[in-house]
Amino acid sequence: MNRLKLFFLLTCLTLLLVTMGSAIGGQSGMFIAFVLACGMNFFSYWYSDKIILKMYKAREVSELDNPTLYRMVRRLSQQAGMPMPKVYIIPSEGPNAFATGRNPQHAAVAATEGIMRILSVDELEGVMAHELAHVKNRDTLISAIAATFAGAISMLGNMLQWAAIFGSGRSEDEEGGLLGSLAMAIIAPMAAMLIQMSISRSREYLADATGARICGKPLALANALRKLQQASTMLPMREATPATSHLFIVNPLAGSSLFKLFSTHPPMEERIARLEAMMF
Repeated sequence: MNRLKLFFLLTCLTLLLVTMGSAIGGQSGMFIAFVLACGMNFFSYWYSDKIILKMYKAREVSELDNPTLYRMVRRLSQQAGMPMPKVYIIPSEGPNAFATGRNPQHAAVAATEGIMRILSVDELEGVMAHELAHVKNRDTLISAIAATFAGAISMLGNMLQWAAIFGSGRSEDEEGGLLGSLAMAIIAPMAAMLIQMSISRSREYLADATGARICGKPLALANALRKLQQASTMLPMREATPATSHLFIVNPLAGSSLFKLFSTHPPMEERIARLEAMMF
């Protein structure tokens, strides 16, 4: 099923890039965008995890650096029957965490400094189990590729907007084309976000359930989600971007009402209710 979703994701995002390339440069732009998409498919498969970790200035830690977090991840990995991933800490007060990597053999989990300050040991264990569940369920490759493409689509959208702004003084046909470009600049990033939403929302429910089974503490994960929802509203991750927001356990842009409307995460109340129901 994940292979089918990956094919669907790559097809839709490639078509968006090619269409935007055509709007910018006609047939030449379409060809360049297609070549870019092919290159991004290859590059994002091998390097998207490294790009995302570097984007958030994540630093790898060993057992000596942070024994509590490292040993927790190692124990949970053993309970999940999967290889030990690399462990990273993000220098941010925004309480959050994510996992990345193309497969369980090349995976990483990352937690912010803020999340380790506000959660209890059991709650943090639930969060890390959730992230390991994404790795176990092979969601991380899909998420990383979506983040890479969404960033490129957003960049091309900005280019189209500038082209429309500086397109004054042209003929009616050219003005019509510029209006179409401006519409594409607005619609394409929204379409990319909707594609991300359609894939990532259902995966969050599954990661919650799998993570709860890995750690054996569904209520601890439910309590962690409740705390993170409240804290992320007061302390959103200012360094986070819409293109990568779906990677995190809770929406890092929760402070914005616009991003709540287009959230890549399912309703927190439903996630908590499902976890609490696992106790019965």
